Amino acid sequence: MIANECEVISNSLWTATSRPLPSWSPLAGEAETEVAVIGGGFTGLSAALHLAEQGIAVTLLEAETPGWGASGRNGGQVNPGLKEDPDGIEARFGEEMGRRMIALSGGAPEFTFKLIERLDIACAPVRKGWIQPVHTESAEARVRARAEQWSRRGEPVRMLSREDTAYLLGTDAYRCAMLDERGGNLHPLNYALGLAEAAAKAGARIHGHSRVTKMEQAGGEHILHTPSGRLRARKVLIGTNGYSGPEAPSLARSVVPIRSIQVATDILPEELQRKILPEGHSASDSRRLLLYFRKDPEGRFVMGGRGAYSARGTQIQMQALHDISQRLYPDLEGVEWRYAWGGFVAMTQDHYPHLSKVAPGAMAALGYNGRGVAMATALGKVLADWASGTPEEELPYPVQAPRPIPLHFLRKPAVSAVVAWSRVRDRLER
Repeated sequence: MIANECEVISNSLWTATSRPLPSWSPLAGEAETEVAVIGGGFTGLSAALHLAEQGIAVTLLEAETPGWGASGRNGGQVNPGLKEDPDGIEARFGEEMGRRMIALSGGAPEFTFKLIERLDIACAPVRKGWIQPVHTESAEARVRARAEQWSRRGEPVRMLSREDTAYLLGTDAYRCAMLDERGGNLHPLNYALGLAEAAAKAGARIHGHSRVTKMEQAGGEHILHTPSGRLRARKVLIGTNGYSGPEAPSLARSVVPIRSIQVATDILPEELQRKILPEGHSASDSRRLLLYFRKDPEGRFVMGGRGAYSARGTQIQMQALHDISQRLYPDLEGVEWRYAWGGFVAMTQDHYPHLSKVAPGAMAALGYNGRGVAMATALGKVLADWASGTPEEELPYPVQAPRPIPLHFLRKPAVSAVVAWSRVRDRLER
C-alpha cells in the first residue's frame, strides 16, 4: 500500500512489487547547498542526479519519500513526443525552437533508457515500442497524420494494419494503430528509487518527509522552510508537478491536478499472457479520455484511465476499467483484479509541459499531461543544465513565467464538466 495516502487510491501494484523502500531522513536544523531541488519525482531526481554527477552541491527535499507521487504510480509507459504533433510544435514555437523541442521530446525515451543502462537501474525496462490503437474513422485520420509527420523526420514510426494491430494487442477491437518503436515501458517506482539511489551515490543529499512550506529570498539566496529545518540555496529547482503547493503558489495555479487511476489483475495464466500483448508492447489509445494498458514484468494486466476527485467517483471509474478491459479481452472474465490505485497528473491549458522561471534563480518543470516518464527525466536534465550555467536561450525548451489559470479555484467542477463532455464525444465519435 502507498503510505500516507487515502485508501481508495493506495493499493498500488508498483508499491507491492517494488524493491525495499529506503529510509530518507528529514531535513533537520540549518543547512546550506548550492542548488536545492523541491520534489522527489522523476524531474527532481533527474535534476539532482545530473547536478551531483558534475560535482555541484545539491540537496533534494521531498514531502513524503522519493517516488511517492505520480512518478511512482503511473503506467510506466515511456512514450516519445508531446501531445501536439511535430508540425504543430514548429508552427507554434518557430522552426528553430520547434526543432529543439521535437528533438528533446522525441529523443526522451532513448535518453531515459540509456540512463537506466548506464546506472544499471533494476526497473524491468522493455523497449518494444509504443502502440496507439485507433478506435474510430475520424481518430484514424489524426493518428495517420501523426505517424506521417514523425516518419517524415526519419523516426521509426509507422501505421499497422488491422490484422497486425489485433495480433500485437491481442484484441480485434481497434481499426488499426500507430507503432512508435522509440517507446517502451518500465516499473516506475523502481525507476524512481533507482534514480534516488544513484543521485545519493553521486553526492546528492536527499531528505524525505521534508515538505517545503515556504520559500523566500534573502539577498542572493533562497531560504526553504520545512517543518524541522531551513535550507539556504543559491538556486532552486522545482519538480512538484500535480502536487505543487505553497512553495510557489503561482506555479500551483498554472496547472490542474487530475486524478489518473489504474487497476491490475493477478498474474495471468501463461496461455492468456501469450494472447494479450504477446510481444510486450504498451498501448494508449486514441480516445479523448484515453485508455492505457500493458502487462507488468510478471504477466499481470494493467489498465489505466481517468479517475474522479471523490472516493465514490473513483471507485465507479475503477469498475468501469474492469468492464472495458473485459470487453477488449473477454478471456479476462473470472480473473482476479488484485490492485487499484491512482495519483495526480498535472494538466496545462496548452497541453505542453512548462519550463517556468518562478523567481530569479528559481526554475520549475511541470505539466507533463500524462507523459511524464520520459519528458520529466529529460527536463530534469534541462533544469540541471540551467542551474549549472547554461543560458536560458540555449536550452532546448522555451522558458516562460508561470501563467496562472483564470478562475483556478473552479478547477474541480470545470474538470468534471470537461470529462463528462469528452466521454459523450468519445461515445458519439465515428
